[in-house]
Amino acid sequence: MGDLILAIDQGTTSTRCMLLDADGPRHVCQAEHRQFFPQPGWVEHDPMEIWHATSDLIRRVLSESAAAPADIAAIGITNQRETIVAWDKFTGRPLHNAIVWQDTRTMDICQRLGETAGRDRFRAATGLPLATYFSGPKIRWLLDNVPAVAHAARNGSALCGTIDCWLLWQLAGGAAAQVHLTDVTNAGRTMLMNLASLDWDDAILTAMQIPREMLPRIRPSIGAEPFTMTAADGPLGGRVPIRCMLGDQHAALIGQACFEPGESKNTYGTGCFMLMNTGTTPVPSSHGLLTTVAYQFAGQPAVYALEGSIADTGSLVQWFRDNLGLIPDSASIESLARQCPDNGDVYIVPAFSGLYAPFWRPEARGLIIGLTRHTTKAHLARAALEATAYQTRCVLDAMVEDSGVPLRVLQVDGGMTANELLMQFQADILNVPVRAAAVRETTALGAAYGAAIASGLRDIASCRTATGRGKTWNPSPDAQLGEKLLKKWKKAAHRSFDWIAPDSD
Repeated sequence: MGDLILAIDQGTTSTRCMLLDADGPRHVCQAEHRQFFPQPGWVEHDPMEIWHATSDLIRRVLSESAAAPADIAAIGITNQRETIVAWDKFTGRPLHNAIVWQDTRTMDICQRLGETAGRDRFRAATGLPLATYFSGPKIRWLLDNVPAVAHAARNGSALCGTIDCWLLWQLAGGAAAQVHLTDVTNAGRTMLMNLASLDWDDAILTAMQIPREMLPRIRPSIGAEPFTMTAADGPLGGRVPIRCMLGDQHAALIGQACFEPGESKNTYGTGCFMLMNTGTTPVPSSHGLLTTVAYQFAGQPAVYALEGSIADTGSLVQWFRDNLGLIPDSASIESLARQCPDNGDVYIVPAFSGLYAPFWRPEARGLIIGLTRHTTKAHLARAALEATAYQTRCVLDAMVEDSGVPLRVLQVDGGMTANELLMQFQADILNVPVRAAAVRETTALGAAYGAAIASGLRDIASCRTATGRGKTWNPSPDAQLGEKLLKKWKKAAHRSFDWIAPDSD
């Protein structure tokens, strides 16, 4: 057995393959994939494009690092959660584009499911409110609106799963191997898994009219027994065990070595996701957070977390770049924002997919407010960055209320941590230090740690030692001024509510 680990990090806008040795990341390859917006509020991906990109990246990372399949001890997969794919188990072909976690087309389905018991109808069982964010209503939409999916379900040939399932199916050999598995972290984001039993909840399946046989079997996230071996004729060209599967934010929690209750992290990517390890007992939230499975080692109880999910942070920067054309690339937003000393009293609420935690208002839509003749594109850029910090503060306040644990330092990771202006403003608005991870892409790192632990190459103690710390941003002396700014942003956020009526066209 080799001593290298291959991490596959399939994200919302791109896929990354990282090869790691005992000292850490050795080589990384990355490729973006297309985003499809067929209607306002709809977001889709092409599952075959994602698979082909993943396959190509695996070959590239091996070729460019001069590694062979025999050098790889194990593979860890981490993925965008809640995004759902339906495919035919005999042909292996997708039956529809993947419906992405940001998609809001299931608002009417969620409204109907909550008509009698409200949006917390399934919260006691799943830890989740009824929201367009989660996968279960997306499966129901596919069954109701895509004849190919409904036909395949009647014939018993339809399979459905999150992106980890789709990649695992392909890596194992597709229709020839028939490997249909997921892990507890991804299953827990469907709104179909019971947090106590860690199995599909039959009552919820009945309520949503989703056939159990479409769904994958649920496994612990990390275990000595592999999920499967890769197909010999696949992109690796050899049989390598896949020993870890984790939703992306759960992988980042492990990548930040948050193995003890009370330890937490915030990932700045397409969205923003703050998770706090709460140990082996799920903690219900009364302040708009999610109760979720953090991870599970095979043969051990599941570890749970409180989570605050924010839909649009990095995607707001991409919108500035791609839709408005105000910046040539994402990194340029910082230099543009620095052209003005403040936001010019302009506030942005990026509710492109509604507002997630702690508001849970799927009918909200984005707004820019406070515009005057004084406003420039630099003010808009600054307001866009500040919106991420305001939303993070709202989530953190809810997390402190639920857990009773005050925040002393915020551990951060993800691509947006390269933005110095944002990170300093985040420290100011929180009034606590913000500390970056030494390896910014902790999502891939966490998947690699999981696979290494399962293979016996690492233990938790060595992961904690290997996880270094990067730069720390301390609050400015005038950080208290942030309270006034936060109050106005909250006022703007409330004005975004109720823009889309649930029964509107």
